Amino acid sequence: MVDLHRALGLGAVGAAVTAAVLVAVAPADAVQGESQRLMYVHVPAAWTAYLAFTGLLVTSVAYLWTGRRRWDHWAASCAELGVGMMALAVALGSIWGRVTWGVWWTWDARLVSAAALLLVYIGYFAVRELGVDRDRRARRAAVLGVLAFVMLPLVHFSVIWWRTLHQPPTLLGPDPTPPIAASMAFALAGATLAFTLAGAWVVTRRVSRLTTTAAGTTPPAPRPAPVAATPAATSGPDAPSADQRTQVPA
Repeated sequence: MVDLHRALGLGAVGAAVTAAVLVAVAPADAVQGESQRLMYVHVPAAWTAYLAFTGLLVTSVAYLWTGRRRWDHWAASCAELGVGMMALAVALGSIWGRVTWGVWWTWDARLVSAAALLLVYIGYFAVRELGVDRDRRARRAAVLGVLAFVMLPLVHFSVIWWRTLHQPPTLLGPDPTPPIAASMAFALAGATLAFTLAGAWVVTRRVSRLTTTAAGTTPPAPRPAPVAATPAATSGPDAPSADQRTQVPA
């Protein structure tokens, strides 16, 4: 696990440096100007949140199937990353909207669905804290982690299914060709790779810490009770005499 942490960390740093250079070289958008550069953080943050919530779905199903606590650790770690990245995406989207649309918030299908998704996954952590029995809390949270995933395609394809102010999806859209210039696409790909590797590093490190903490709080196994001497060992023809029991070898 240590080697995996190191590899992910080094990969994330290398990808981030490369992405920074590509973003600096990429031209500004002809319509939105320099504010368009928020895309290089906004889109990768949303992408990483999608991956994290997908990981939450898979690990929640695995926990419900096996009951192994390690899968619950993975689910909680994926949820933490997903909520953080989605909050960043929503915040940057609001800033971007202020520059582009002139308002911080509008009741747009994409904005409303993304905010609702964020609130549902924040509620996931509230469910994890309800009750005393840890396994029961984990099962309830796993069920919510599975059900909440239904909202993810609604958020992503809202700009296609309904009329919205938001631009079409830059990644995972109906058109396989990104609707941006090649230099912008390379910069966006580098930033997305950096966010993905950094997110994987955070999740694996968090899982390792949760596993270590759980191992430290697990009560030790009870020690076996001492076995009392049987009457056959202290009496009978084979029992040692009083002189033999008290004799000390020279």
